[in-house]
Amino acid sequence: MGYVWMNGRLLPEAEARVPFLTAGLQYGMGVFEGIRCYATADGPAVFRLRDHIDRLLDSARILGFPPLPWEAEALVRAVHDTIGANDLQSCYIRPLVYLAEGGMNLSIDSGRPHVGIAVWPWNDYHGQGSDTGIRLNVSSHTRHHPNVMPTRAKVCGNYVNSFLAKTESIRLGFDDAVMLDSAGYVAECTGENLFLVSKGRILTPPAAGILAGITRDSVIRLAEDAGLEVREEWFARDRLYDSDEIFLTGTAAEVVGVREVDFRPIGAGVPGPVTRRLRDEYARAVRGLHGRSAEWLDRVPQQAQAAYKQI
Repeated sequence: MGYVWMNGRLLPEAEARVPFLTAGLQYGMGVFEGIRCYATADGPAVFRLRDHIDRLLDSARILGFPPLPWEAEALVRAVHDTIGANDLQSCYIRPLVYLAEGGMNLSIDSGRPHVGIAVWPWNDYHGQGSDTGIRLNVSSHTRHHPNVMPTRAKVCGNYVNSFLAKTESIRLGFDDAVMLDSAGYVAECTGENLFLVSKGRILTPPAAGILAGITRDSVIRLAEDAGLEVREEWFARDRLYDSDEIFLTGTAAEVVGVREVDFRPIGAGVPGPVTRRLRDEYARAVRGLHGRSAEWLDRVPQQAQAAYKQI
């Protein structure tokens, strides 16, 4: 049995319960993060942990939650402790801030935010497609407009939009969906940011109106380190069809190539050289083998790994 950090305490997973009448469950009033811990030669290390925790707190502020009783550094330690309690070298990490103890009247101010952190072993998000490239379609579901939902925040309720789009895609035989914004321009995928490569340049939709991912930012930096040109630019769906390469980035997906969009092969129909290079650079960075690793990796202290062996 694993352990979950709930409001300052580590509990057996079976005891980490949320009451049925909770606004976070009933209305999707919560914010969360997806974070990865990787096994390295120096022990488990969390990729850009403080950036993720800062975004979690920013998302809570954007949604209008009152200040949490835990500062960023306390949540960083809680992540370390949860990994240690579960004795994991690599895992997926899910911090969640949700509205509880009220809020059933649709007012944030009538509830109280709670915080939980869970970890679990993680497999490849896109399975075999991570090597061969995945197949996408342009979804019939439009990405949230920023005046409808706070698109810069990682809000639980936002992901109903992603569920609808990805379920449609899978039922149609694709792996994931491209989502257009309300003006008809490419925004992102259901849980990943999108890049295309055309004539040696890398293009990605502007950060306005999308969830500008931390993996997205990392890959942009890795590309610039490699001397590759990256531009933020609006583009329509037809720009996807004649691109040389397309790849997606996200905490779960990491860097994954796209071989087809709407039954049209992309490039040679396999992940291209830019995609493969950035995928390899990213894989080295998260595992402590890159010049950026020291800046981006947060080592889980040995005391956190050892403190909970007797739980």
